[in-house]
Amino acid sequence: MKLRIAALLCSLAIVLPAQAQLKDGAVVVDQVEAVVTVTKVDPKARTVTFRGPKGGIATLNIPPEAQNLDQVKPGQQYKMKYVEAVAVAISKGGAPSASAGEQVKLAPKGAKPGGMMVRSAQISGVVDAIDYTNRYVAVRGPKGNTLALKVAEDVALDQLSAGDRITLAYTEALAVEMVAQAPKKAPAKKEK
Repeated sequence: MKLRIAALLCSLAIVLPAQAQLKDGAVVVDQVEAVVTVTKVDPKARTVTFRGPKGGIATLNIPPEAQNLDQVKPGQQYKMKYVEAVAVAISKGGAPSASAGEQVKLAPKGAKPGGMMVRSAQISGVVDAIDYTNRYVAVRGPKGNTLALKVAEDVALDQLSAGDRITLAYTEALAVEMVAQAPKKAPAKKEK
């Protein structure tokens, strides 16, 4: 996993210089680990549905290039580790627009299911809301969609207010490694 995190951060280092012309920028990194239970695998739609430790259900879209979907079966438990990073750069102004690019690296055939995805995007729009306490900014894009992103401490949110027109550049990276869990053993019966 440390290798995947290093690769993830290196990918961000490659993507960030493209955004260097923007005034304020930072990287927010969060690592999460959870044991999930597969509830459904749909090979045709290329989706896997999981139940998390708190009972929540989530569906993961599997890229067509993924070669290990056949290893994943309903009822299996996996320890899922992921790292999500968002690099945010904000500058005032810009005509409404949006653009994005994506890189995907997947586990080879026969390896543990997993992979890494790096997505870079830029959106120009209007600030709908700012949560100064939790450091989130919500931007309404050119199609009326709203994007809410976590913003690092060194981005000057206090210089923004609702209604400002801004250009926001961000990079999201997701690294997933799924480690199968041994099935739970039934408790031993007590003899009388």
